[in-house]
Amino acid sequence: MAEKVVIALGGNALQSKESDGTAASQLEVVKNTVEILADLSAAGYEMAVVHGNGPQVGRILLSSETAKDVVPPMPLEVCGSMSQGYIGYHIQQAFGHELAKHGVDVPVVALVTQTIVDGADPSFAHPTKPIGPFYDEGEAKQLEAERGYVMQEDKARGGWRRVVASPKPQKIVEIEAVKLLWPQAIVVCVGGGGIPVVQNPDGSLDGVAAVIDKDFGAELLAEDVAADTLLILTEVEKVAVNFGTSDQVDLDHLSLEEAARYCAEGQFGSGSMQPKVEACMKFVRANPAKRAIITSLGKAKEALEGKTGTHFTYA
Repeated sequence: MAEKVVIALGGNALQSKESDGTAASQLEVVKNTVEILADLSAAGYEMAVVHGNGPQVGRILLSSETAKDVVPPMPLEVCGSMSQGYIGYHIQQAFGHELAKHGVDVPVVALVTQTIVDGADPSFAHPTKPIGPFYDEGEAKQLEAERGYVMQEDKARGGWRRVVASPKPQKIVEIEAVKLLWPQAIVVCVGGGGIPVVQNPDGSLDGVAAVIDKDFGAELLAEDVAADTLLILTEVEKVAVNFGTSDQVDLDHLSLEEAARYCAEGQFGSGSMQPKVEACMKFVRANPAKRAIITSLGKAKEALEGKTGTHFTYA
């Protein structure tokens, strides 16, 4: 039976450091990314693909702000849905072409996905996730007064930015559609962690101004589809402790106990590696017989073969 893998793509899979931020430059990076994914599909792995969307949502917000005198500003969740659409379009177009070159006859489907969050999640009371462009203090105060934004000063980068909640995902609204498509298609879904929505008592859904961590979204997807492996792809080949110092140690394996200890020590950085580690821990804790891996995009196949990457196990 084919191994079922949920793959979470980091930002480097969608744009390079040299990227100019245009759709054309993103598509070129995506073409390189899907070469690696197509190799995995040709090797027999079944997969769903989750992607980040932070820079893309930022550009959509900036466009909205620039045109605010002509077009009303778009809600954050609408910007998130737009990013899912155009990133998904790029991935499915390039991926489909690459699969055909490998002789793999599997369609790629991009699914705009909503994710239910708890309206009482503590992050709504203490928003910390920066989004969108920088403003000067006067503009920031005006946005707070006119739109109710929570603005926070970034002294290191010299400006003010809007901050929003980053609640934990509770339920993927379209999960049954994903299950129906698997394994007849490769599904690109839960982009940016999913469009955050809250469920009302009557069952209706309302979008909320929040950002879901895409690695936690990928973890929830992996649980829901009974994946064998959660594979989180980022810029580094292995998770490390004492990162960036002369004492750096790359880790081949992390048990839940070890990972929890390193998280408590602050080894991974709350805004960088730690969410990835915590997502892997959550998946393995819920599925002790299965595995989670963090590695670089270029080492994906080797990591699945057990040759590299940081592998998370229950013990």
